[in-house]
Amino acid sequence: MSQTWDDALRASGHRVTPQRQLVLEAVTRLEHATPEEIYAEVRRKAVGLNVSTVYRTLELLEQVGLVTHTHLGHGAHRYHLATEAQHIHLVCRHCGSIIELAPTAVSSLVTALDRDYGFETDVGHLTVFGTCARCRGVAAGPAHAGPAVPESAAADRWSR
Repeated sequence: MSQTWDDALRASGHRVTPQRQLVLEAVTRLEHATPEEIYAEVRRKAVGLNVSTVYRTLELLEQVGLVTHTHLGHGAHRYHLATEAQHIHLVCRHCGSIIELAPTAVSSLVTALDRDYGFETDVGHLTVFGTCARCRGVAAGPAHAGPAVPESAAADRWSR
């Protein structure tokens, strides 16, 4: 994967730097991470790095098409690799867990929005808020298509 990152950076006229590689590695490991969480992860290996470098690097990596951000509630954007961006997020307002679903889970909605309104849906930015099965006290359905992100990596908590 690193070779692909290097090629994408060079092809867009940018140098491959240790800081950029560390940020990409952190985004890969953390999934749905805020810039501050990415900064904390990167600081484990690069103590002298400052948070503004992480923000600038994320902005550049998004322009190049290596990472993308999503909105999972109030607060900072959350970043993940662009190659893994096409999924829907279900965010529990009670516990903050995040469930990723394949785009096919909402294909009928996407089709209806296009057919009825001429609206093209950006599935990579589609987030649905509600209450997860665990918080509702019911079993998750058989169509559950993705793992819940652990609470520690989940979106900011919201008040009930």
